[in-house]
Amino acid sequence: MSEQPEEQEGALAEEARRLFAGRVEFLLSAPQLKFLPEPDYPEVAFCGRSNVGKSSLINAVTGRKAIARASVTPGRTQELNFFEVGDPTQLRLVDMPGYGFAKAPLKVVERWRSLVRTFLRGRVPLKRTLVLVDSRHGLKDSDREMMKMLDEAAVGYRLVLTKADKVKASELEKVREATEAEARKHPAAYPQLHVTSAEKGMGIAELRTAILADVTA
Repeated sequence: MSEQPEEQEGALAEEARRLFAGRVEFLLSAPQLKFLPEPDYPEVAFCGRSNVGKSSLINAVTGRKAIARASVTPGRTQELNFFEVGDPTQLRLVDMPGYGFAKAPLKVVERWRSLVRTFLRGRVPLKRTLVLVDSRHGLKDSDREMMKMLDEAAVGYRLVLTKADKVKASELEKVREATEAEARKHPAAYPQLHVTSAEKGMGIAELRTAILADVTA
């Protein structure tokens, strides 16, 4: 007999747990496209507004305390940072520059935007992008701009609510419903919304499983 869907999902979840409990190593930072690593492995990118909790979520997903460094000053990450997962390598995580920053010079912002846009449109092994949204604020115009960019690049993406432990359950439900409703209007958005807390571990196992499913589909 073939495995039932629940059994398959359980097996995938265990495989994801084992994978991320193993080797996870920083590979390189690419300030320009010419520094990108060879497209040898499937990739999943993390993006979001500055201070959305991207570094904390990457640390939680990988089970590390500081593999992705959180910057004190929002908007300081100016490169695409690559991390390899698995021994041998099975996939790469890409930490993208935060967007929506106010303190960076306009030229710097434009350079980051160009880097991200070109990466999204031309990166063959990019299997999925995770768009992180702060549960305390919901979708902002900068998030919608990123979603539009992903739609135009035909890059499938998942919306991930972060810092879910920082809001009341009733408020979180309102943000979740509003975010899901908006996601349905975007052709490249995945219908399932992930609700997470890096601090409390909420939704982390499910997100790991989703990442593995995306790169093995």
